Amino acid sequence: MAKPLQVDDLWLERIAGLLNEMEFGSLNIVVHEGQIVQVERTERKRYELGAAGSTKSSGSSRASARPIRKAESR
Repeated sequence: MAKPLQVDDLWLERIAGLLNEMEFGSLNIVVHEGQIVQVERTERKRYELGAAGSTKSSGSSRASARPIRKAESR
């Protein structure tokens, strides 16, 4: 029988902090015997290729990034 999961405020703060810092990605929480023992974060950075084919990006400003896909108008 599975033990009930025990989550304290410290783990809730850690998880919320990791999620708040992430724009694209996933968070995997590993539980062993009813307790969180590990958190794995996979983050994706998306960059639009420029007209010259350059992939350079400073990555520091979210406002300068443009979405890869453009919405179609109907």
